[in-house]
Amino acid sequence: MTGTTLDVMATHQFNDQRAQELLPRDVWKRFRDLRESGEDLSGEDMDAIAECLFEWSTGLGAVNFAHIFYPARSSGAQIGGAAGMKHDSFVELDHGAPSAIKPIVLSFEGKRMFTGETDGSSFPNGGLRATHTAAGFTSWDRSSAPWVYGDTLYIPCVLVSHYGHALDEKTPLLRSSDAICRESRRLMQHTEFEAESTKVTINMGCEQEFFVIDREMYMKRPDLFACGRTLIGAAPPRGQNTDLNYFGTIPPRVKALFEEFQERAWKLGISSMVSHNEVAPAQHEFAPIYLVANAAADQNILSMDVLNQVAIDHGLMVLFHEKPFKGLNGSGKHNNWGLTTSTGKNVFSPGTTDAHQRNFMAMVSCLAYACYKHGDVIRVGVATATNDHRLGAQEAPPAIISLYTGIGMEEHIRKIIDGAPLEGYKEEKGKLDTGARACVNLVRNLEDRNRTAPFPFCGNRFEFRAVGSAQNINFPLTMLNTAVAEGMHILSSKVESGTPLRDAVAEMFRENWDTIFNGNGYGEEWNGEGGEAERRGLLNLRTSVDAYEYLNSAKNQTLFDSMKVLSPKELKARQEVLYENYSQHVLIEANCMVDMMETGVLPACARDLQGYAGTALSGRREEIYAKVAAKAEELKLCVDALPHNGGHEESRYCCDVILPAMETLRAACDQAEGKCAAALWPYPNYSALTLGHHSEPPLRG
Repeated sequence: MTGTTLDVMATHQFNDQRAQELLPRDVWKRFRDLRESGEDLSGEDMDAIAECLFEWSTGLGAVNFAHIFYPARSSGAQIGGAAGMKHDSFVELDHGAPSAIKPIVLSFEGKRMFTGETDGSSFPNGGLRATHTAAGFTSWDRSSAPWVYGDTLYIPCVLVSHYGHALDEKTPLLRSSDAICRESRRLMQHTEFEAESTKVTINMGCEQEFFVIDREMYMKRPDLFACGRTLIGAAPPRGQNTDLNYFGTIPPRVKALFEEFQERAWKLGISSMVSHNEVAPAQHEFAPIYLVANAAADQNILSMDVLNQVAIDHGLMVLFHEKPFKGLNGSGKHNNWGLTTSTGKNVFSPGTTDAHQRNFMAMVSCLAYACYKHGDVIRVGVATATNDHRLGAQEAPPAIISLYTGIGMEEHIRKIIDGAPLEGYKEEKGKLDTGARACVNLVRNLEDRNRTAPFPFCGNRFEFRAVGSAQNINFPLTMLNTAVAEGMHILSSKVESGTPLRDAVAEMFRENWDTIFNGNGYGEEWNGEGGEAERRGLLNLRTSVDAYEYLNSAKNQTLFDSMKVLSPKELKARQEVLYENYSQHVLIEANCMVDMMETGVLPACARDLQGYAGTALSGRREEIYAKVAAKAEELKLCVDALPHNGGHEESRYCCDVILPAMETLRAACDQAEGKCAAALWPYPNYSALTLGHHSEPPLRG
């Protein structure tokens, strides 16, 4: 990289500013207006936009275009993203030519740009499609900007079946965003806040955590390569104790990675503005400025892919798995979630006017409704086989869905329940004296931070902290948006049936009070067996399979169908896909673990044991190594006994039988690693993996 400059910002993104600049004025106006209304463009306008994109993208070196979409498949913890695409070149036959052999011409018609068709039979679909009914259709999400990366123009799309069923992660998000917009505007008519607003959009800022390790080390670990996490590995002498890594100096190789990533990200219109070390050794984070949710999702997945590609160029590897190293901090993707009106007002800022404050408390009551009534749905949104290893400790919230309001807001809500007005919780930030004369006084937020909460208030937004680092945020946000939209619908219906707004909000808070918790989410007194959360009746769905079992309930069928997000058929299919993804992920891990034992660990143990023949120095090695062999055989038998009927039973077996067998084998193997001669152990250990990238980078010619 020759040096990052701000001049590259969004040069490779076809955003609204560029569209307005390059399109004919009347075409731009129709495109903008019809996008807002959800109506189709004429064929002539579609051709004009495609021609403009063709000229712009080929000027940047593009020779292909691709509809990029997100099938409902595992997020791909070891690679990130898991987007679907096919690359088509800007060529076509000149069908109007008089010759028998039609010449090839450069062409990019509007129909090819806006829509596409593909054979999607191999994507997970939960029974919505079979090989003999395999059509999948893509359509440009017009509210997300295309971009040029490498030699390809990428067009962010949805994927639906021949019958319009959602086969991807984005279609449900867009539907849930429509539900939020519809129900927010309806509710704001009653709060008298921004009643003239024509639209409410969801803003999202994703804090992306990840690990960076040396690529040569990565290639020597079959578990990282196949699964994204270390299936074995003894605790190192130095882990994250002493907290030396947190916000420390970024290692030179990683700093160079960040610099090149930032330049590429800025070209693509990604506002990468923060980068730093996280808690664990080799753990890092970057964060962009917030953006409309569906475009933020596109940019987050693109960021993960770009980060991977840059890392390879630097001899490094990025790990997006939520828990690549046992005993070290897990990685999340904290989703800073908020709502904004068409006039630019922040719905989740408490505000200073009476109307703003009324609306704020009304909206918070709908959030409380969502967390209490549909905590199972929100939990499903963050339920993956990989995120299960993270939830519950080390800066990851527990699997119990609760709402952190902060102490001040909690006191105000209590007053509302007791009859006080909605107004009064004001956006007044207090000053904080450092006690040091050399420093200026600080301005602190209304409420403190609670990093143990799955959904805390942050002053002008709420932070969905439970989302996993490898996840595509489309799905978690779909679950959250749909639940909140129903809360808005319920509250508006109460008011429209004659209940005064103040009383309706108080009733919402009273009915859903048990979800508000401002204490320590990690504490045993909260999430332990018989703890406070259990006494309140809150679900503690500790595993993904526990959560998936709730998704297709009658309650949730009504929720998703009434909000027009997922039909009962689509919801059932989504549950089946989740079961399938979970089972496949665990089985890959189990088979990989058996292979590592039989081809690496056990041969190393045997060689190590030979070195002690005829001595009294073996120190229980024979017993320890024999236990590894026995537990490896037990795991192999567990995998062989898998019920091959798919769905719930198979995933339940993976959760309840295979994973515990893997944990037992891991404990034995990690003990053996502490005994085996370092020169014989077949895989890089935790110290080498987490600290190896601190060395100087290899020379690149």
